[in-house]
Amino acid sequence: MRLRAALLSFATVALVTCAYAQDENADPRPDVFQVRYASNLNKGDSYINITNTGSDEPTDNICVNVYTFDPSEEMVSCCSCLLTPNALASLSVQGDLISNTLSPSTPTSVVIKLVATRPPDEVTCNPGAASQDLAPGLRAWGTSLHALPGSPAAYGLTESAFLPGGLSLAEYLHLTSFCGFINANGSGFGICKSCRAGGLGGAKQ
Repeated sequence: MRLRAALLSFATVALVTCAYAQDENADPRPDVFQVRYASNLNKGDSYINITNTGSDEPTDNICVNVYTFDPSEEMVSCCSCLLTPNALASLSVQGDLISNTLSPSTPTSVVIKLVATRPPDEVTCNPGAASQDLAPGLRAWGTSLHALPGSPAAYGLTESAFLPGGLSLAEYLHLTSFCGFINANGSGFGICKSCRAGGLGGAKQ
């Protein structure tokens, strides 16, 4: 009951302060919310490369808020990366997203959701706050390991772009409220590492 009350409290605060959009049922900027999966993480790492096209005038900088889910739909980590226009940054799924999960288990596959927001002061990002305006300009690519045909012991790494997810207000509040709960009550667990400059390779390491 205490957990439910805490989550409802976060959702209520987010609903009151959310600067989402005039249309509550659809996101008018499809690139602000992007989704991809990574699999076979017990066999090797996967990588995410992200950039900011610089299309969010006049502020330019964007926060890329990262939310990671296990196959049971549980959010296992969240964090945020500040990206200046034309910058290239990267994340390791093993090293950054699932190395400090909220639960003690380590998932072997995950769903990764990215939401781009406008930092209120040009430098501060908070993936647990729904009060930040959504921002265009996010582009992201990810890799994943797949078993090679005819050789179940061999794996190949493929890379593809993240896909637009069609962010609803309900999903935005779900992401930010649960991340806010993790930040406030996870005792440091569930907070993934932030981005590093540069891209990570598209070949198996």
